[in-house]
Amino acid sequence: MEPTVVVDIGREALIITLMMSGPMLGVGLALGLMVGIFQAVTQIHEATLTFIPKFLGIALVLLFLMPWMIMKLMEYTFGLFDMIAKVGLSP
Repeated sequence: MEPTVVVDIGREALIITLMMSGPMLGVGLALGLMVGIFQAVTQIHEATLTFIPKFLGIALVLLFLMPWMIMKLMEYTFGLFDMIAKVGLSP
């Protein structure tokens, strides 16, 4: 197996990881920022106040994007299996 193939597999794995986690992390960041601004304005400094909105927001994004995420992960996995089959057949 060529070193470039291994680097390409690693690069693709990182891109897929960022694509899967990016929307959820973005929503968590945005909601955390909004709750933080709300806490600063109202001077309510309750540590558990940020948990529920972040949890619900991330759960909704996960529920909404789950079909797309599964499709992308399946495409990546099938590509890996095809690559394994090709490498296994080559002398």
